Order: sequence, then structure tokens, then C-alpha cells
Amino acid sequence: MRLSVLDQSPIPKGGGAAEAIAETIKLAKAAERLGYYRYWLAEHHNTHSFAGSAPEILIGRVAAETSTIRVGSGGVMLTHYSPLKVAEQFRMLEVLSPGRIDLGLGRAPGGDQRTAMALQAGPQAWGIDAFPSQVNLLRQFLDDASGTPMPEDHPYRGIHAMPEGPTRPEMWLLGSGMHSAVYAGELGLPFSHAYFINTDNSVEACDEYRRRFKPSAWCERPRVSMGVAALVAETDEDARRLSASRNLWVVRLLTNRPIAFPPPEEALDYPYTEQELAILQAVERRSVVGTKEQVRTKLLALADAHSAEELVVVTITYDYASRLRSYELLADAFALSPKA
Repeated sequence: MRLSVLDQSPIPKGGGAAEAIAETIKLAKAAERLGYYRYWLAEHHNTHSFAGSAPEILIGRVAAETSTIRVGSGGVMLTHYSPLKVAEQFRMLEVLSPGRIDLGLGRAPGGDQRTAMALQAGPQAWGIDAFPSQVNLLRQFLDDASGTPMPEDHPYRGIHAMPEGPTRPEMWLLGSGMHSAVYAGELGLPFSHAYFINTDNSVEACDEYRRRFKPSAWCERPRVSMGVAALVAETDEDARRLSASRNLWVVRLLTNRPIAFPPPEEALDYPYTEQELAILQAVERRSVVGTKEQVRTKLLALADAHSAEELVVVTITYDYASRLRSYELLADAFALSPKA
């Protein structure tokens, strides 16, 4: 079982964005040393909770600070951007770190609707329904850059995503529902299911992905990974205490009253309403929390139920030391091979 990391560069209450980015770089180095397979960086906009607004830039820094771990986007919200420009960005990253770059693509806005409009300024903005066409065009630019020209009658033939080179990023389609699963299958791409966002019909979505899968030059067989929220501590009690910070943050986000990630003690003292308690229970159901033995057992069961070959783990705690310790304990639970 491969284990990887999704880092959203969280900003705790009283902390700052620069500190969060510095911790992302430290955690990436630790993840490589611990034996995690890939390190994905998220894209969020107009939020004081996450510092990662430009994964295409942060990927370059993380890749430069590491040497063996794969580094990529989890993901680029493609509906905001020109496929050509994204192709150029990831061609540059691939040239700088050949054979180590992942291009994870999502169709969610990564923020509120007004922010999405600001990101997509202009009358030619892509809509969410154009996502499959965007993905196809992006692949054509990347194929062209690695030696497979566009068809003779293609309107963009002769436009090249530079710098060219023999290798290309590994492309994944990310999503939390059936639409993304169907797109990934029909486009012939690996699918990473965001279980930490949505658990409804998750098994059915992964099954439908496999049923719809069409082999492509980018992926010969169906491949499923799962994005899972997990937190490991020395004791179950401590793990649940630490998880209170993210739980409260999610509840407040879902009730349109966002806050920064609070200290665990503040979160545990929060006076939940009955409505919020119902939401909290749902949040807890889609998180895996406990000792390393407990979390390992639950994660393996999730992977087995979804026939997933890889787990991409997102862990958020109020303090960096607890987050690092969680990834250390998880690596130990799965006997990952540390890298010198």
C-alpha cells in the first residue's frame, strides 16, 4: 500500500501564511525521509485558513528542497485557467525535476463564487461544463511537448508548450463525486477520490470509474487513490483531543461562519448547538483518528472497500509538531521505508 501526503498549508489561529508555507517545506522533507511516495499541494483562494493559493509555484520550491519524493498538485482547479498556460507551468516543473512531477486536476472552484469570477476574468472564461474539453486540450499540449504532435487539422497545431522534453508529468483527476469519477474513466486517467470531503456513494463512484474506464496513452489501467483525513497520536484520547481543532473548523465552515484553526482546548470547550453536533458527527465519520494500530486497520479497510492502491493522507492539527508526529506514527504503522 502506497502512502502519500496532501498538504493544504493550514494556518492556525494566531499564526501566519509565511509560517504555514515554511512548515509545508519542512513537512515535505520529513515525508521524503519517512518514505511517503508523493507530496501533493492544494489550491485554495480567498481564505485565511490555508496559505496554498498557487501550487504550481510551491511545487517548484518543494521539489528543489527534496530529491526523490514525487511532488504535485492536489490539485490545480483547471476551470479557472488556460490549458496552454497550465501545460507550460508543468512542462517547466518537469524539466526542473524530471520524472517527479504530478499534475492533479480538479474542477471545483477552490473558493467562493465571487473569487472564481475574479480568477476567470473576461468573457472567454471556461465554465465547469467545459472541464473535459479543457483536460483534453491540456493533454494535447503536453503530448505535443513530449514528441506527439497535434492532429493536422487542430486549430492549435504549431503552438508548443515550452520547454519541450521527453518526459511529462503524471496526470490525475481529483474529485469527490460521481461526475469526476465518470470524467476520469472516460478520459482514461487515474482517479483520486476525495473521501475526506464526501463519503456519500464513494464505493459506487470508484466502481463507476472502473466501469467507464477507457485505456489511454496516459493510463493503461484503472488506478484509484483516496484522499483521507487521518490523525495519529500515541493514545486514542490524545488523537481525539488533537482532532477537535479541525472538526470545529469544518463545522464552522459548513455553517458559513469560518474561523481559523483553534487550539484543541478551545475547540473542546466550544458550545455546539444541536444542529452543529449533527454536522460534527458527519465530520467525524469521514475522518480516521486514533492510535497507529487503530488508524492502520481503518485505512486498510477503506482502501479494500474502494479497491484503492494508494492513500493520500491529509492531517491538520493546531501545532506543527503534532502534525509531524502523526505522519511519523503512520509511517511506522505501515512500515514505510525511510529515505536517507
